[in-house]
Amino acid sequence: MSKFVIDNLHSEIEFKVKHLMISTVTGRFTDFTAEITAEKEDFTDAQISFEADVNSITTSVVDRDNHLKSPDFFDAESYPKLSFKSTSVLLEDNTYHVTGLLNVHGVEKEVTLVGEYNGNDTDLYGNKKHGFELTGTIKRSEFGLTFNATTDKGGLLVSDEVKLIASVQFIEVVMA
Repeated sequence: MSKFVIDNLHSEIEFKVKHLMISTVTGRFTDFTAEITAEKEDFTDAQISFEADVNSITTSVVDRDNHLKSPDFFDAESYPKLSFKSTSVLLEDNTYHVTGLLNVHGVEKEVTLVGEYNGNDTDLYGNKKHGFELTGTIKRSEFGLTFNATTDKGGLLVSDEVKLIASVQFIEVVMA
């Protein structure tokens, strides 16, 4: 069994959502943990767990970040963490389909992320690292994030669809 922990310095967990349905706002979480355990070198038997601190959300606009942390959206005081735990990993035509349970705002739903393995290399300190890119789309309303408003033209302020993007690097842990 091999174990891998996320390299936070070389990983990004982001989301993208349409604003006024005419532009895209990008946000990210800066405080997160993740771990993979697997026996197979192709990671098809991987068990993946991920957790992010909702209070670490940033969109580079403090007022917007505070609004996202408020009860209108994530309600960070009541639901300080979001998490993902894989239930299956399927490799098909060099594309991974990682299915698991995503828990946001106290609501757990099955989601599938699609991605690719970018390979591995050893850094200058002798650490073996593995890189992955994963993406997916969720409907925030399915997780209880239902705040919205309409514009004077009748359009939505914020899209229900949210794109998830994980560009991650894992460090292989030497097991004793």
